[in-house]
Amino acid sequence: MSKNSWNHWWPVLAVLGSVTSLGVGTSLAKQLFPLIGAQGTSALRVGFAALILVCIWRPWRWTLNRQQAFALLRFGLALGCMNLLFYMALRDIPFGLAVAIEFSGPLAVAIYYSRRAVDFVWLALAVAGLALILPIGHDSGLHLSPTGVACAVGAAVCWALYIVLGRRLGQIPSGQAVSLGLLCAALVVVPFGVAEAGVKLLSPSILLFGLMVAAISSALPYTLEMMALRRLPPATFGIALATEPAIAAFMGMLLLSEHLSLVQWAAIACIMGAAMGSAMTRPPSKAQAETAAKSAATAT
Repeated sequence: MSKNSWNHWWPVLAVLGSVTSLGVGTSLAKQLFPLIGAQGTSALRVGFAALILVCIWRPWRWTLNRQQAFALLRFGLALGCMNLLFYMALRDIPFGLAVAIEFSGPLAVAIYYSRRAVDFVWLALAVAGLALILPIGHDSGLHLSPTGVACAVGAAVCWALYIVLGRRLGQIPSGQAVSLGLLCAALVVVPFGVAEAGVKLLSPSILLFGLMVAAISSALPYTLEMMALRRLPPATFGIALATEPAIAAFMGMLLLSEHLSLVQWAAIACIMGAAMGSAMTRPPSKAQAETAAKSAATAT
């Protein structure tokens, strides 16, 4: 492979590696649920991820004014609620379906800020996918918990808020924004984890496993996406990122024995198609802003 060809393809491979790492890490995290619950697992993941990224980015090197600090706090609160609700959804519904439902959040933001006629096609495709995931009046082959679905929808809303709030961070360096944002997120998540798991969170084996999960599902994928985002056109980045629901479903099948019906795979395909179509047809100026905000998808 020539140098030019490698320079063209490695950012795409970095995004796919990020999504795969996120899928593996989240699948491993779900194995902690019987021991410390979804809230406890989320607390370990967010807490350790915040510590890792603070050590990497050293956010104290930059100063913040009051307006920036308040914007970061809101950004972090949305991030924390998104993580907590997503892990609570994973208790009751398969990984791939939870990601597909959650993906409707950033897709809705992208379509809202575009408001072009073609976006109604992507909206209809996404709605069709959600209708297949949440069938009414027929058997999908897999019962879905209403509580799990509600948590996934809540995570989607929080992801949408997270994108909107992320666009308001202004001139805050991205490394400082994500590291301090995760620290604020930990303020939301950790108390729920302590209430759920208590002293079990201090078990050395659980702490070590939680550190591994945080590195695989947060620190590594976010670093890969940050590297790729600077080198990829927004549409290409969005298309690569849209593979996340399918990779999550595959990881759930491979590592968690979560088998989906053909209808549910079709639903995931519809939502991925909507996300890819939206990325390909979005105006460049708006696509850049949306892609930059969506780059922290790994925080899920």
